[in-house]
Amino acid sequence: MAVVIEDEPDIRSLVCEVLEQAGFETRAAGTGAEGIALVREHDPVVTTLDVSMPGMDGFEVAKRLRTFSSTYLVMLTARTDEIDTLQGLQSGADDYVTKPFRPRELRARVEAMLRRPRTLQADPVPAAAPQSVPADDEWVEHDGLRVNEAKRIATADGAPVALTRSEFDILLELLSAQGRVVRKESLVLLLRGERHTGGSGYVSESDIRAIEVHVANLRRKLGDQPSEPRWIETVRGIGYRLTAR
Repeated sequence: MAVVIEDEPDIRSLVCEVLEQAGFETRAAGTGAEGIALVREHDPVVTTLDVSMPGMDGFEVAKRLRTFSSTYLVMLTARTDEIDTLQGLQSGADDYVTKPFRPRELRARVEAMLRRPRTLQADPVPAAAPQSVPADDEWVEHDGLRVNEAKRIATADGAPVALTRSEFDILLELLSAQGRVVRKESLVLLLRGERHTGGSGYVSESDIRAIEVHVANLRRKLGDQPSEPRWIETVRGIGYRLTAR
């Protein structure tokens, strides 16, 4: 099941057609409030969301969806400014596609997301509730920063850090690289699910900008300062690596 939230009828019809060709049954809404109701009712695997809608805009809709749904969320917008990309990803979007877009590109983005775990990191379990503790060998660690891939858990100095799927995957990749430089292009292919599947490998400037926004959000949540990084260091013009211990 997929939900399309788009106020322009022609684009709404096009997105529905693309998703139906990918094998989804679709439901469509022309306003944010209607879209939220559809997501709540149908619990879709994928939701596409227009940013510029009358009344409640896409950023607000995304924030409300993230309070109850782990649907894969793709925001569609004619806005290309970096601040809009940042705001969209901060609102909980998994991907951000600018208009006009090619139907093949949208379908490829959706199919890439489907190759990644849908479940988000759960809220911390209250101390009084019984819970299993992952074995030490299930964690990847660097200077107080720990990630457990199987349970999709990240902690910084023992405190849980709530991350989006993309932020978690980037952090896991950096920790797994053990100090080696990870190129931005490699992170793009990682998030697309194309790195080991024979994908096209084409990386646009928009793709690179999205990675930079994801890393900025990740640093903010970790409390890591780019000017004096504790964990994530920028390798100018190339990518990122863990700081030396």
